[in-house]
Amino acid sequence: MAPKKDKAPPPSSKPAKSGGGKQKKKKWSKGKQKEKVNNMVLFDQGTYDKLLSEAPKYKLITPSILSDRLRVNGSLARKAIRELMARGLIRMVSAHSSQQIYTRAVSVVVYDPRLNLSQQLELLGSTGS
Repeated sequence: MAPKKDKAPPPSSKPAKSGGGKQKKKKWSKGKQKEKVNNMVLFDQGTYDKLLSEAPKYKLITPSILSDRLRVNGSLARKAIRELMARGLIRMVSAHSSQQIYTRAVSVVVYDPRLNLSQQLELLGSTGS
């Protein structure tokens, strides 16, 4: 009788696995972070002058807009709005517990048909605008 041949598995076309199959975990990027702003807590003279000259010319005035444009914190922006209101430079449009909206104060001209043109111009001259 002839000697038996050892049975060897047929060669496969796939490469041999090396190690177990654990893959590296995906690393999540931290994303872009906004730079922290350093707002002032007290007015300096330059910022205060800018408040009095530029803020009454804004069409829309809110504490967040003043805080952003003048680089002051929110509580200081609210105090500034109160001062501008007291001086009559701005007027309130809408007030809510979470948002107050103001605008520039413009003089309101009311037409009175009983007055002639010269009397109306005289009234306009006395109001200052």
